[in-house]
Amino acid sequence: MSEHEKVLVIDFGGQYNQLIARRVREHNIYCEVLSYKTPIEKIKAEHPVGLIFTGGPASVYLESSPHISKEIFELGVPVLGICYGAHIMVYTLGGTVTEADENSQAEFGRTECDFDGSCALFNGLRSRSVVWMSHNDHIEKLPEGFRAAAHSAKCPYAAIEDPERKFYATQFHPEVNHTEQGFDMLGKFLYDVCGCKGDWTMSGYAQTAIDEIRAKVGNGKVLLALSGGVDSSVACALLSKAIGRQLTCVFVDHGFMRKNEGDEVEKAFADWDVNFIRVNAGERFLAKLEGISEPERKRKLIGEEFIRVFEEEAKKIGKVDFLVQGTIYPDVIESGAGDAAVIKSHHNVGGLPDYVDFKEIIEPLRLLFKDEVRKLGIELGLADYLVWRQPFPGPGLAIRIIGEITREKLAILQDADLIFREEIAAAGLDRDINQYFAVLTDMRSVGVMGDGRTYDYTLALRAVTTSDFMTADFARIPYEVLEKASVRIVNEVGHINRVCYDVTSKPPATIEWE
Repeated sequence: MSEHEKVLVIDFGGQYNQLIARRVREHNIYCEVLSYKTPIEKIKAEHPVGLIFTGGPASVYLESSPHISKEIFELGVPVLGICYGAHIMVYTLGGTVTEADENSQAEFGRTECDFDGSCALFNGLRSRSVVWMSHNDHIEKLPEGFRAAAHSAKCPYAAIEDPERKFYATQFHPEVNHTEQGFDMLGKFLYDVCGCKGDWTMSGYAQTAIDEIRAKVGNGKVLLALSGGVDSSVACALLSKAIGRQLTCVFVDHGFMRKNEGDEVEKAFADWDVNFIRVNAGERFLAKLEGISEPERKRKLIGEEFIRVFEEEAKKIGKVDFLVQGTIYPDVIESGAGDAAVIKSHHNVGGLPDYVDFKEIIEPLRLLFKDEVRKLGIELGLADYLVWRQPFPGPGLAIRIIGEITREKLAILQDADLIFREEIAAAGLDRDINQYFAVLTDMRSVGVMGDGRTYDYTLALRAVTTSDFMTADFARIPYEVLEKASVRIVNEVGHINRVCYDVTSKPPATIEWE
């Protein structure tokens, strides 16, 4: 990506800081996320046109908190600090940050803010609007050369600037949707302060990725873990254009697919100009997970078994040099990186065993969010039904069955999940809801069916709306749609006598239950 102008997002450990990177890309500007621990020499070598310091949970005045060399402010590069990033800027340049007074200075949630239109970040925007605040600390004294550029009722330094050195900072979070003009504020920094042109597009990304794959692979053979989901399908299209018949796609049907999905995947790729192999390994995976209830253990075992199956298939077709996976950015983030916590291991990131019998693993989508992957799929000419296929986790229904997995539970969940998806589609909501599925809980409850008492499983329905899968809100499905799905499930699927709907957002929950 070296031919593109580049903005670096310096991460200070917040779990959702990659949202900033996504907002930058929405402005058609390429960016990368680097840890605050990155040596200053590497940052210089990247030749960034701008730097953005992210938020984080620490207090900058504590010795144990993340800090950064003052030298980064001497590169002659514009800097935008957000929340903790603002505190880092102030603290490092000689100002003062202290613990906020809980009653008069700390702010959380939606907050009205007044902006100085002479500041480059706010020029041409409304002078008052809602921002999203989340801070226990506050700026008490500005460094030399800075001035206030925005304020709220409790925060006199809601935004600050040193326009001569092109340093800007906000106490609030412009990257989140709750900040009404946040996207435009970031645009002002990128275009008006950094002088960006916006030269990064999906067509450009596709060609660059194809060139990089060709250079890396050479004459080597490549094996792709094809699930039939959006990510691996797009990866397949990308690899197909890059190296053609050097690619072998292996679809492992681990037995935890949605109903009839294995056959659907095989049919979808039947006419592609790729080597396609289907491995029916349901019994093998089921045996591996016998007696296992703990979610992380399930994911790890499935991840390792996936690799072992690929190794075996590779040996059958001759020497294979590279393994390709459809890993995307949220997979990487949630599996933990740097100071970020592990939310859950993804089978194609944290689930890999220590030893893998390939020269290298290629992850051409690793820097893309889900919506960007779909855009890339469209750019590559993928059919709509593949591009808009429902997201499905690598471990499949194994992590949508709470507790131990049995054949009976799998059959129950496959039937119930199909009904839910049919009703969502029938209501015309399948494009409006970004992900929807059923979860078979390990809870049983008393019910009445006919004249008899039952003691059967509780099924949970989950549906969310999201633009990036980093945060999500539960979908407001009409009651009549939920009712129809519930009635059908209880009447058509055995051993379910109660249906619940999950109305939790992410955070605090994740989209998947395990």
